[in-house]
Amino acid sequence: MSIFLDEKTKVLIQGITGKEGSFWTDHMIGCGTNVVAGVTPGKEGQQVEGKDVYHSVRRAVDHVEVEASMLFVPPRFTKDAVFEALDSGIKKIVTVADGIPLHDTIQIRRAALSEGALVIGGNTSGVISPGKAMMGFFPYWIERVYKPGRIGVMTRSGSLTNEVTAMVVSAGFGVSSLIGIGGDPVPGTRFSEMLPFYEADKETDAVVIIGELGGSMEEECAQMIRDGLYTKPLVAFLGGRTAPVGKRMGHAGAIVSGGKGSVKDKIEAIESVGGKVAERPRFVGDLLKEVLGL
Repeated sequence: MSIFLDEKTKVLIQGITGKEGSFWTDHMIGCGTNVVAGVTPGKEGQQVEGKDVYHSVRRAVDHVEVEASMLFVPPRFTKDAVFEALDSGIKKIVTVADGIPLHDTIQIRRAALSEGALVIGGNTSGVISPGKAMMGFFPYWIERVYKPGRIGVMTRSGSLTNEVTAMVVSAGFGVSSLIGIGGDPVPGTRFSEMLPFYEADKETDAVVIIGELGGSMEEECAQMIRDGLYTKPLVAFLGGRTAPVGKRMGHAGAIVSGGKGSVKDKIEAIESVGGKVAERPRFVGDLLKEVLGL
């Protein structure tokens, strides 16, 4: 099984007629994604890649069954698009927009939690279950990097995801489900909130987290292990290891404050509960072999 998306998941595309929406819809269908319809206000009656376009999410769900929504909308419209999907009963939402206003991300997260929904993003490449389906911005050469397998991956970093995942695959492993949490200060869903899904997934043997300095999501994963809520092996690679102490670097999520959030803090937290932290991406595969006894 896949923890968020597989080839049977019925996916709606919000913003399907735009340049990015139409381009990536074609690519997602090529990756096996079950796209059932699209939404663009004022464009009802059109088709994109053979999929009907509707004025609104409500009209789409009145005509086709929808389980997940993929958003290709500008940052300033993301909140309204997420709310429209939530109001229509959709419980899985991926938004890739970079630069969503902070107060909007706070409202999106609060609304998703109140509805029992998962919002992945923004500022993310998306979600992929290799060999099954994809929602997001993963490029055409993904088949060379994202091989099916039994290692779950969660990531905050777009730039490091391909490199670290390639090291997982080169070590002889593959990926069960990859979730791009995103790099914003307030993501729709946090690492620790996805760990229980990997814990329950019989097709995931271990999880790799691709983190970085700033925030506390990696420390929260360590607390999940300490509390016995996650028991499978955990391997991490953390970007920003060489960042000068006290210097703010990177994107909006890479903020160290209150004595927490440094790479040193994160390494200590993860290793204190038996997790492994790779010094460089190329060591991730070796650590997976170690924790899995291979």
